[in-house]
Amino acid sequence: MATAKSLQPRMFSSFHGNNSIRSTQPLLHLFRIDVGRRHVSMQLSRTFSGLTNLLFNRRNEDEVIDGNRKRLKPGNSLESQVDSRFTTRKLEFVNTLALWLSQVVCTSVNECICHGIPDSRPLEDGDTINIDVTVYLNGYHGDTSATFFCGDVDEKAKNLVQYVTKESLDKAISICGPGVEYKKVGKTIHDHADKHKYGVVRQFVGHGIGRVFHADPVVLYFRNNEAGRMVLNQTFTIEPMLTIGSIKPVMWDDNWTVVTEDASLSA
Repeated sequence: MATAKSLQPRMFSSFHGNNSIRSTQPLLHLFRIDVGRRHVSMQLSRTFSGLTNLLFNRRNEDEVIDGNRKRLKPGNSLESQVDSRFTTRKLEFVNTLALWLSQVVCTSVNECICHGIPDSRPLEDGDTINIDVTVYLNGYHGDTSATFFCGDVDEKAKNLVQYVTKESLDKAISICGPGVEYKKVGKTIHDHADKHKYGVVRQFVGHGIGRVFHADPVVLYFRNNEAGRMVLNQTFTIEPMLTIGSIKPVMWDDNWTVVTEDASLSA
């Protein structure tokens, strides 16, 4: 993670609310990029049961996200509305926040790029909210997020979220397959963002996922010359983060919440 000073944007200054932090150490080791290293360890789900567990995790993550989506209304606070429970299923819920913070669902609103913590700030008409959840079941991790609108949003938000960011994700997924170079993912996303004059945040990456939550391969979202090709039954995430302004991320004093430097919208 790039070094950054804390920033409290005017339009979202109360974002981190009153949530307690159990660790004062930033978790930067989860997000450092070393583009010079050769990635050897890969997340492979070589068995049918392994792939089945990953797909089951995804279904449960979708259930949590969909349930929370219905609560995203003007005046509701994320702290009071976001729910990480899985109906009647007895599952172990593990998000990267769970061991350090009072919340286990990431909610990133407006200029928050990622890792926002649900707080007491009421949602406003026109807000954009990303919900990020992770399920751990039978020894396998999942990792899913989606971005939604609260009330009526303007055209610039719709274009960033519904079209360009979503399209860049779909295009990147469509080129994946055995033997494809990882760098093509970054080129695909970067080219599409450039076409629409949006920026691509470079400090966060896709990662292998399976029995380990963060593992190789590292998947960059910008044009690069990194070596490596996809292999059959490999599982990894693609999580493009686009902005309408600055691509520089700034971390708040909670050592977790990351926002755009100029408080511009991110998705």
